[in-house]
Order: sequence, then C-alpha cells, then structure tokens
Amino acid sequence: MRRFLFLLLVVGLTFSCAQRKVTTSEPGKVIPSEEVKAEQPQEETPAIVGEQDISNIETTEIKEAPVAMKVSEEEKKNVLRDIYFDFDRYDVKAEDKPVLRAVADWMLENPDVKLVIEGHCDERGTSEYNLGLGDRRAKSTKDYLITLGVPADRLQTVSYGEEKPLCSESTEECWAKNRRAHFVVLKQEAAK
Repeated sequence: MRRFLFLLLVVGLTFSCAQRKVTTSEPGKVIPSEEVKAEQPQEETPAIVGEQDISNIETTEIKEAPVAMKVSEEEKKNVLRDIYFDFDRYDVKAEDKPVLRAVADWMLENPDVKLVIEGHCDERGTSEYNLGLGDRRAKSTKDYLITLGVPADRLQTVSYGEEKPLCSESTEECWAKNRRAHFVVLKQEAAK
C-alpha cells in the first residue's frame, strides 16, 4: 500500500511539473508555454483603478505659483475646455481627443505658456483613493498632450481628488461633472 501511494505521489509530481503546451487556432501547431508568457505584454497600465497601496502614489508638486495668465474668454470657452472621465477610470475618451488636440495646437502656437493639469474626482471613495485617481487622470491627460507634441516641461499635474467639486449634489449627473481634468494657464518667467 505504501509503495502504491509513493508511486502515485511521484507520478503526480512528474505530471504537475511537466512542460505544458498551448494549442493555437492553427490545426496541429503547438506552442510551449514559455513562448506564450514571453509574448504577453510585461506591464500594462490598467484603465480601471483597483485597490492598491496608497503609499505608492506619486504626486507632482507645482513648481510655480499658479498665477493665471491673461487668456481671452474665447480661448477658455473654445480651447481650454475640461475633459471628463467615466466612473473609476482615467483613460482619455475618444470624444475628448479633439479637445486635447485643440489644447495641444494652442500650446504649440503659444510657446511662452505652461499649463497645470488638475485631476478631479467625484465624492465617492476615500479621500486618499480619489487623490490617486485624480493624479492618474491628470497624468493620462498630460501623457496624451505629450504624444501630440507639447513639451513635457511645459505641463505640470496636480490632483485635487474630491476636494474641489464643480457640483455638490449627490446625483450621477453631478458626479459626472466632477470627474474631470481642468487646465490652468501659468505665466512663464521671462528669459533673463
């Protein structure tokens, strides 16, 4: 009986440690599991924020005091519009990409200005969680503007989490207005 159990244990360990093969949609083609793991992306930024260690969240300090530069009302209304995010998300939506294209074009036409991108959230979630989510929203907006040609040193980010809501009602419509990235124009110091 002991020999049988020992033999069963050895056989079980042998098969559990054996190299596994993955089949593909092509008949007869088999890929070793190590190649499948190598083909998978190593790190992918999730668009949905999950529970995480809040101490790992980086925030960027504003390097200059936010002194708003004179921007015409037309520019504020047509160019520097807020972009909005879905609940618990920080990916730039397709409908906001033209808004960011206009912001990038305006930034490239006005090389003497810098922007602070503020990340905001609705009131749901803890303050710490919303600060992290607001930070990701601001950074994803910044990253998209950089891909459009805006120099990174002209963009700063800050997260306000749920601390500066546009709307204070507890409704989905109001919460949607608070989940945003907002732009503040800074003056650049004159060259010395």
